[in-house]
Amino acid sequence: MLSKKLDQVTPSYTIEISTKVNELKNEGMDIINLSIGEPDFFTPKQAQNKGIEAIYNNRTKYDAAAGLKELRKAIQDKLREENNVHYDLDEIVVSSGAKHSITNTLIALLDPGDEVIIPKPFWVSYSEMIKMTSGIPVLVETDKNNDFKITAEELENAISTKTKLLLINNPSNPTGAIYTKDELKSIIKVCLDNNVYILADEIYEKICYADNFTSIASLSKEAKEITITINGLSKSAAMTGWRIGYSASSKKIAKAISTIQGHLVSHPSTISQWTAYGALTLCGDEMKKMVGIYKERRDKAVRLLSKIDNISFINPQGAFYIFIDISAFKNKFNYRDSYSVEFCKRFLENYNVAIVPGIAFGIDDYVRIVYCADINDVLEGIRRLEEFIQSL
Repeated sequence: MLSKKLDQVTPSYTIEISTKVNELKNEGMDIINLSIGEPDFFTPKQAQNKGIEAIYNNRTKYDAAAGLKELRKAIQDKLREENNVHYDLDEIVVSSGAKHSITNTLIALLDPGDEVIIPKPFWVSYSEMIKMTSGIPVLVETDKNNDFKITAEELENAISTKTKLLLINNPSNPTGAIYTKDELKSIIKVCLDNNVYILADEIYEKICYADNFTSIASLSKEAKEITITINGLSKSAAMTGWRIGYSASSKKIAKAISTIQGHLVSHPSTISQWTAYGALTLCGDEMKKMVGIYKERRDKAVRLLSKIDNISFINPQGAFYIFIDISAFKNKFNYRDSYSVEFCKRFLENYNVAIVPGIAFGIDDYVRIVYCADINDVLEGIRRLEEFIQSL
């Protein structure tokens, strides 16, 4: 007698792949895992020490639903200094990861039947989170020649009387594409003209290799009013397991998010919050070093991929993913439901490398690999991909 909501929710492809990889490893197989977007770095020591210090100082009691005041102040300073946008403390809510921040926002904004526009390709959980919060995901086709970034015209054509929200991921997972300031301004204008909120998932904003990153809320007072900015520490500070994310929005929306969170989880772990405070206030140099290493890995991976015949890919300007077009080999496969799933299945079974099928992101002619893993594994995985492709 499970909820009928689950009838329309698709299990996570990435978790399914991770489970399969663990099973193979437990059987003694040596698997190269290029499927999970998790930094291979550890949380910086100074951040860890803040968490340890909090334990020894017994900072383990209930605190504010919106998060520790000290952490929200550090987030406020970060947004002002790095993103050129000012939020009051009561406009910032700390949650148990960016995924939780997004879910809180969807609960706060969506009524049953409200539509949320998502450009394809999209991060695997967006559409399912919307379904579970009674919304309707509207998946919009985008152009490969524009690095799959949604344009103002594409957005305008997708808006209906039921549209409540645009969900935009910048830099993008899975493509690594980054929107320019002018592209964002044109998108903001469409949203303002049509009374549509913007949910700006900026979790990868520090992992940016091109021009300076532009936060949507920084572009105007009007843009800030309709934007809910989502960010966190999982990617930038290698804090995936600590589960700390945050949202920044108008006072009305932030109050709603805080109320929802207070009833559902109270607040994130105080120890995780103090660790996040340490990361934001003490670990800027370490985070910059991580980004420098990601860039070096990207450059090596791109050079090797560029030598493989009959594939193409989006040249990533941020994050730590490469989205590869494998459509040239579609007629080489017999498959029932998904070409990219079959491609990844055979690659894992025959070459011991795990990657993610593009269907997980809404486009079946692609696969995604990560380069946040050990560079030797990344390069060996790409070499095996070339062997697999040559065999086809």
